[in-house]
Amino acid sequence: MTKKILLVLAVGVLSGLFIIPDSLYNSTGILLDVGLCMLLFSVGVDIGSNKDIFKNLKNVGFKLLIVPAATVLGSLFGGILCSILFKMNLFGSLAVASGFTWYTLSAIIITPVSAELGTIAFLTNVFREIIAFISIPFIAKHIGYLETIAVGGAISMDTGLPIITRNTSQEVVIISFISGIIISLMVPILVPIFVGLL
Repeated sequence: MTKKILLVLAVGVLSGLFIIPDSLYNSTGILLDVGLCMLLFSVGVDIGSNKDIFKNLKNVGFKLLIVPAATVLGSLFGGILCSILFKMNLFGSLAVASGFTWYTLSAIIITPVSAELGTIAFLTNVFREIIAFISIPFIAKHIGYLETIAVGGAISMDTGLPIITRNTSQEVVIISFISGIIISLMVPILVPIFVGLL
């Protein structure tokens, strides 16, 4: 799966550089939305076909909140660590880390205050998403299923969901979706808070 993702990404980059004219570039957003909707529909059908999933999740209860809480705390700890290692402003680093792979929103919030930090936020969250796509199969096989959710952050409810579905169980997919929603809700709360402290 990782090889396929890297191959498709490489073909896409080369197509954008040498084959697809700039005039067609504007329609790629529509194709992306349609493709993503089809993927999520397929995941939904797969989840709906297993009637025992929701019973099993009922037994999990509030433990569902542990995954998004650990993801948020781990990301913020990474931001603190980066601020020390790269001698960045602590709150700027925390604002970047609070993007949780939602690169468009975090960059938009940060850029009016600092174009440099906005660029760092965009690239950091794009790279985190790419790393998540590449590493999820390895993490699922060698570390654990729930950890695949944490690595993706906000994408665990949308673009990352198909690859999590392919490499984990249906119960984990539901947890992933819920976790992704909670983490996504944290982005417009935490990023402005840390930006306001710059």
